[in-house]
Amino acid sequence: MMCGGPSATKPATADTQEIADKVKSQLEEKENRKFSVFKAVSYRSQVVAGTNYFIKVDVGDDEFMHLRVFQSLPHENKPPTLHAYQTKKAEHDELGYF
Repeated sequence: MMCGGPSATKPATADTQEIADKVKSQLEEKENRKFSVFKAVSYRSQVVAGTNYFIKVDVGDDEFMHLRVFQSLPHENKPPTLHAYQTKKAEHDELGYF
């Protein structure tokens, strides 16, 4: 991993799914739609003053979204925040920095 750069893409874990679940309502509000499927597939992380997570999420019907979620440092006691997202992604699309 490059210092300050994102990690290699890894399979999603239970922790990744938990982070995605915590920002699901933020995404639904921005997209003005509800997701019956919301499954984290893979992720990359980047340590900053906290952690940026780049998460590929399966939202059903062969549609994927890429989320950029910021998790502040533990002592700040703040929930994860959806900072950016990309729509109309496919399963094979590379999860890059955005």
